[in-house]
Amino acid sequence: MTDIDIDDLLEELPTLSGVAAFIAVVNNMHWFRTLGETPSDNDRRLAEAYGPALGFPEAEPAFLFDWEDAAAAAESNDINSPSWEAEEQLRAALTDDLLAVLDEDTFEMVLTHINESTIPAIEAAAEDAADYLRIDDGEFVRAATGAAVQAVHQAALVMLTGADDDHPFALRFRLFERGRWPIGVTGASFLIY
Repeated sequence: MTDIDIDDLLEELPTLSGVAAFIAVVNNMHWFRTLGETPSDNDRRLAEAYGPALGFPEAEPAFLFDWEDAAAAAESNDINSPSWEAEEQLRAALTDDLLAVLDEDTFEMVLTHINESTIPAIEAAAEDAADYLRIDDGEFVRAATGAAVQAVHQAALVMLTGADDDHPFALRFRLFERGRWPIGVTGASFLIY
C-alpha cells in the first residue's frame, strides 16, 4: 500500500482513529530526559502500580542512577523470565483482541507505519541523551532505542484495543513519557533507569 492508502485506511476504520494522534505523542515526547535523576512522587506511584498490574505484587521500584547499573540490569532481564513471559502473554492477548477487528495485513501495516513514523525521533532522543549524560557507549543508544520501540509497540496495542489506562503496558509507557527507562522486573525489584 502507498502512503495515501495508509492515510485513507486510518481515516476509514474507527479502530484506527487514534493512530495519527498516538504518533504525534510519541514523536513529541521528551524521551530519556530524567535518566539518573531522583524520581518524583508521580514516577514512584506509576512504578509501584506496574508490578501488581503485571502480576508481581512483590516487585518494588528500584531506580538506577547510572548507565553501568542500568546496562547490567538490562542484560540480566532475560527472555523467558517470569516477567518477560507475563508481558508476552499480555502482548499476545492484545494482539488477539486486535486481530478480532482487523485482518492480519492491516494489523501489520498499521504497526509498521507506527514504527516507521516514530523510530527516527526515538533514536535521535537516545543519541541526545547519550551526549547529555556523557555516555560513551554505543550500546546505550541501541538498547535505549530498542526498549522505547518495544514500549511504543505495546502502547499502540493498548491504544488500538481500547484497554484500560491501568494496563501494565500503559503504565510502562507513561514512565517513558516521564523521561524514564523502565527496564523490567527482576526478582522482587522493578528496575527503572
